Amino acid sequence: MNITINNQLFEVQEGTTILEACKMAGIKVPTLCYLQDVSNNASCGVCVVEVKGARSLLRSCITKVSEGMEITTNNQRVLEARKINVELLLANHPQDCLICDRNQNCELQELTYTFGINEKRFVRTRKEYLRIDDSSLSLVRDPEKCILCGRCVAVCSEIQTVKAIDFAGRGLKSKIATYLDQGMGSVACTNCGQCALVCPTGAITEKSSVKDVWEAIHDPEKIVLVQTAPAIRVGIGEAMGMPYGSLVTGKMVAGLRRLGFSKVFDTNFTADLTIIEEGNELLNRIKTGGTLPMITSCSPGWIKFIEHFFPASLPHLSSCKSPQQMFGAVAKTYYAEKTGIDPRNIVVVSVMPCTAKKYEAKRPEMDGAFEYWKEKMNLKENDRFYDVDYVLTTRELSRMFKETGIDFSHLPPEDFDNPLGESTGAAVIFGATGGVMEAALRTAYEVYTGKTLSDINFTGVRGMDGIREAVIDLDGTKIKVAVAHTLKNARILLEQIEKGVSPYTFIEVMTCPGGCLGGGGQPIPTNYEVRRKRAESIYAEDAHKILRKSHENPEIITLYSEFLKEPLGEISHHLLHTKYVERGY
Repeated sequence: MNITINNQLFEVQEGTTILEACKMAGIKVPTLCYLQDVSNNASCGVCVVEVKGARSLLRSCITKVSEGMEITTNNQRVLEARKINVELLLANHPQDCLICDRNQNCELQELTYTFGINEKRFVRTRKEYLRIDDSSLSLVRDPEKCILCGRCVAVCSEIQTVKAIDFAGRGLKSKIATYLDQGMGSVACTNCGQCALVCPTGAITEKSSVKDVWEAIHDPEKIVLVQTAPAIRVGIGEAMGMPYGSLVTGKMVAGLRRLGFSKVFDTNFTADLTIIEEGNELLNRIKTGGTLPMITSCSPGWIKFIEHFFPASLPHLSSCKSPQQMFGAVAKTYYAEKTGIDPRNIVVVSVMPCTAKKYEAKRPEMDGAFEYWKEKMNLKENDRFYDVDYVLTTRELSRMFKETGIDFSHLPPEDFDNPLGESTGAAVIFGATGGVMEAALRTAYEVYTGKTLSDINFTGVRGMDGIREAVIDLDGTKIKVAVAHTLKNARILLEQIEKGVSPYTFIEVMTCPGGCLGGGGQPIPTNYEVRRKRAESIYAEDAHKILRKSHENPEIITLYSEFLKEPLGEISHHLLHTKYVERGY
């Protein structure tokens, strides 16, 4: 198609929207409701342009180009219309930017500045004031800050197929709501946080634990241990102003020490531990005719999804707890014994890319360390404690760094503390979709065959395709595996299982696009290009590790010899494994 944009000739493919054509021409058209690969419902009117011959301004995000189309993006009529549309949104929007979680990272705030809006010209039209929904353990919704862009609805229904929230009401009573306004904590929400990740304002945010963590750090009687998920090292740099995908493992460790944590450990340690337990569980199921395909269980949003929507398939889940929860259990038993610390004085803080981890940490069954000590220390019910006390997102950690004035980019790199800080490359790639599968295969192959892999890179399970599959030859025993990210793709694989037509032996599922590196607690924005850069850094760290197989981690070997004794053994069963429940819709 031959078109004209601002009197310049361009050639674009048929089917291209005006918005896409302008982007290719190097012209930025502002948007609010539109988000590539997520939402384009044309509700905000901010992306309007003028097209010669059209009776009114057209919304560029949904209007396709046509041959000879003459487009103007910057005349007075267009600029005034965009400004008025933003002003109309501001009429019902709170004016509390200085104390909003999204201050200086808010698309509405940015457009207000861009259009030079410095007064509130229109009066509030919404009669009632909407209540904050803080019923969820992971997320907080503030409907007063909602601009009805529909991004959260689109990502929840189209990308995750959960549909926990939707439009409700009409006219001035329109709002985003849960079923019967029950609140996020009372509906089939998976806590994935993708809604918070795509929200252009502060209408959906994570439930913050920053205040609680500071109180623990400043309590002289507490030993505060922090663990960091693999995806944090490729996300926290962005939140501190560095380029997308910056690999900042050593700086992150240094920064955490300066915050005052007693010890800085790595969730990668228990990612390696997860592989040992999960790999042996898979091999045991293959040998004994157990339930197959076995599906990974380290993504808590995915776990809640299957509990709600596919409870008949729960036996297919690995019984392994996630690396976060394994770490808490090991820290308050093995590490407590090794150091002589009363487990009741240990506070475990997780830094995760995931809002669902906040919910996971408070699941009632995640108290294995308490059960371990119950008889030994004659503990009572009111002494009960969780394995993991608090969960911070990447965004929350960045606020703590900024609050204390840490110049993150200039921090010298430091190493994790031992023994719970040692890890392999296999654990690092947990942060990317396909990483758990690849790490498991590296160990499962060598444990099953007794042979050393000539090439440990299982590239067939890497990438960003929604569902990927590969055939693995275990020295003559061939197994077919699959990897899926986003709950929409998980649904496809679960429907195969429930129909009895699944061809797979082992399946990895990650809740969020791109895996943990695209988690709901990561820096905003998080899009395809950002996820790709983070993944490149994840695999780069793996490639530079001396040890790249979980079963070669010397501290994991010591953990088994000194404490766990054997994979799938009695102690492992009580501390590292769990059961899941049917929840219903």
